Order: sequence, then structure tokens, then C-alpha cells
Amino acid sequence: MSNWLYKITALLCGVLFGVGLVISGMANPAKVIGFLDVAGQWDPSLMFVMGGALLVFMPGYFFIIKPRVKPLNGDEFCLTTKQTVDWRLITGAAIFGLGWGIAGICPGPVVASLGLGNLGAWLFFVCLMLGLALTNLFVASASKA
Repeated sequence: MSNWLYKITALLCGVLFGVGLVISGMANPAKVIGFLDVAGQWDPSLMFVMGGALLVFMPGYFFIIKPRVKPLNGDEFCLTTKQTVDWRLITGAAIFGLGWGIAGICPGPVVASLGLGNLGAWLFFVCLMLGLALTNLFVASASKA
């Protein structure tokens, strides 16, 4: 398959994902904080978002995606070969979780929120990109040492 088909597929999947996030309320930080506040006024509604997503995804994955040996629009599946849990994975997951809990929004939904014109989402996104760039510089300099 050609490169343009890959890009169109990625665009359509991204738009579908973003629309789903906005409709489900996952692009609303107050809704996400309510879900994460299990010791306070917990809002379990986002569990139904995840459950609904899994009900749609799982049959498609097991019957269409998993049996394939090659993707429809690429030469090979992009899968990791790394099978170990190391300090980078644990530290990164902990920092990601802290950021998600403090801000109340995950990077995926914040990208969907950019189209809503939310200034807070834009500020979060800019800081996210700065954090990614600084972390890449730090990891690259640490691996050279």
C-alpha cells in the first residue's frame, strides 16, 4: 500500500478517536479528575467509556487484526522486541501518572481538546512537548556518558 493511504488511515483513525474522546467527556479535565478521585466524589462513568471501547475493539482485534501476518497499509507491524521491565519504564510510568493525576487530563484527550479552543489544553500541550524534548535531550546525553 502507498504512503498516502497510510496517512489517510492515520488521519481518519485520529479524527474518530478524538471525536470519541470529546463525546465521551474524556477531554474534560473535571470529568477525568472526578474519575480519579476514588477517595472523594468518585465519578465511575469513564469506566463505561473504557468498557464500551473494549467491547467494540476486542472482537475486531481477535478476528481481524491478530490473525494477520502483515498490516493492510504497511510492510510490517511496529511491535517492540523489548520484554523487560526496567527503571526507565517504571520511572516514566510514575511521572506520567503524576502528571495525569495533577492535570486531570491524558495526552490523547488533550490533543482532542486543542480543537475546542481551550487555552488550558494548549498550555498543557506546549508543556508536554517541552517535557518530551527535554527528556529526549536528557536521555540522549545520559546514554552517551
